[in-house]
Amino acid sequence: MDKIILQGDQVMFQPTMGAATLIGNLSMPINGSGKMTVTGKKVCLEGDEKKVQLPINYIQGPYSIPGMGILKITGLAGDQLSKKTVNNKALILKGSKFQAEMQVTAPAQQPTAAGPVPDGTPKYSGMGQFITSNIKCDVT
Repeated sequence: MDKIILQGDQVMFQPTMGAATLIGNLSMPINGSGKMTVTGKKVCLEGDEKKVQLPINYIQGPYSIPGMGILKITGLAGDQLSKKTVNNKALILKGSKFQAEMQVTAPAQQPTAAGPVPDGTPKYSGMGQFITSNIKCDVT
C-alpha cells in the first residue's frame, strides 16, 4: 500500500544531476488530471508527471558561471504507478524515486583569460521524489 499523489503535492528533485549542481528551488507542485478527488484535491494520473517542468540554475566543475536548464521527470519507478486504474490510467503513487533530467537551455561557463568557455553537455540525469500531503488514502 502506498499514498496516492494529489494535485499540489510536491515534486522534489535531488540537488545534483550527474556532475551538475543545481542552484535554487528544487521543488514544485504537480497538477492532477483525475476527475476523482481525495480531500478535495484531484488525483494525479499516469502522464501528469510529463507536464512537470522546473527552470533551474546550475554549475558544473570548472564551469562556475551559472547556466540554466529545465528539470523534467523522465520515468517513474515501478512502485510509483498503481495496479488499479481511473479512466484507463494508473494513479501516481509516492513510491521510491523517479528518474529525472535537466535539459540545458543556457550552458554554464568556465572563466578563462581568453573569455568564458561554455559547458558542452546538453543534458544531465538524476533522480527525484514525491512529497505528499495525503495521509488518508492508500492504494496498491
